[in-house]
Amino acid sequence: MTLDFLRDYDFFTGVPDSQLQPLCDYLMYTYGISEKHIICANEGNCVALAAGYYLSTGKIPVVYLQNSGIGNIINPVASLLNEKVYGIPMLFIVGWRGEPGVHDEPQHVYQGEVTLKLLEDMDIAAIVIDKNTTPEAFAEQFRALNPRFALGKSIALVVKKGAFQYENKIRYENTHTMPREEIIRRISQAAGDGIIVSTTGKASRELFEIRENIKQGHKQDFLTVGSMGHSSSIALGIALSKPHLKVWCVDGDGAALMHMGAMAVVGANKPRNMVHIVLNNAAHETVGGMPTVADSMDWLMIAKGCGYESATKANSYEALAAALEKARNANELTFIEVATALGSRADLGRPTVSPQENKKAFMDYLKLS
Repeated sequence: MTLDFLRDYDFFTGVPDSQLQPLCDYLMYTYGISEKHIICANEGNCVALAAGYYLSTGKIPVVYLQNSGIGNIINPVASLLNEKVYGIPMLFIVGWRGEPGVHDEPQHVYQGEVTLKLLEDMDIAAIVIDKNTTPEAFAEQFRALNPRFALGKSIALVVKKGAFQYENKIRYENTHTMPREEIIRRISQAAGDGIIVSTTGKASRELFEIRENIKQGHKQDFLTVGSMGHSSSIALGIALSKPHLKVWCVDGDGAALMHMGAMAVVGANKPRNMVHIVLNNAAHETVGGMPTVADSMDWLMIAKGCGYESATKANSYEALAAALEKARNANELTFIEVATALGSRADLGRPTVSPQENKKAFMDYLKLS
């Protein structure tokens, strides 16, 4: 289905999703990042921003997200938008990962099963769109639900793979030169017998393949699938419980932004055995490459302000080597920002062990450490 229906709207905010790539390309091609299109840190942030737009204009905003982000919108939808509170209507566009009957990654399976039920529970009427949905059929369904907006209620378009079409493809790039996979390889070498908690997406996939290539095993790594933005909190829980063991958190800029308050909690607890590394490519690369605001921020000042005792940035392999060596020998909470190039190998695989197998091997390793 084409995206012509979006011409009726003039404000869009969201968190990118690969299932919604045609929509993301359309928004970037049409509006770029502007007052009409803002990529937020997390989906709840999007809902609040869109609420402000509605309150100031009376117009219906559009919020797009992967269904994994539904958890982040539940609070503002239930306690802000609902008709029993303010009655603020929105149009949600939700990429349906983990659709029942369609093979997907483990983190999407249960989320996919409960997607429609969660929307129903939040009193958001859903229209499911697939590659066979015609503009006429969509228009008929939408007209039937459109009166909900006047009642302060919301509508969601739940989009299956391949349902949207848009001809213009956007190419994303940055000026950094160090590939993420090489950076992670060097981190794994520096970590030695320590453990690594890696963020969801390509970082964990690359770490898995690095270990595979040298036949090292994966018992030292917790590959965080799903739960974007929570890797540093997982690492904190481990670091506090295993104070004699070095804990390396390999985070992404988009993930760190999504739940940035975690850095304040990490900094307040000051685990001396934790190294928090943010691989900053200023992009949501795993889901298509749309930009984050990470290059407009001073990460080192933020880390210091949150209570990290050491904070440094690496723009070169020499600076990275020095930062990793210092972190390995330090007895203080350490933060490293690494300027990271966009892109990955075309043949990058996925972990061949299940999350449950990863958990068991990791916990067994921790018991012996």
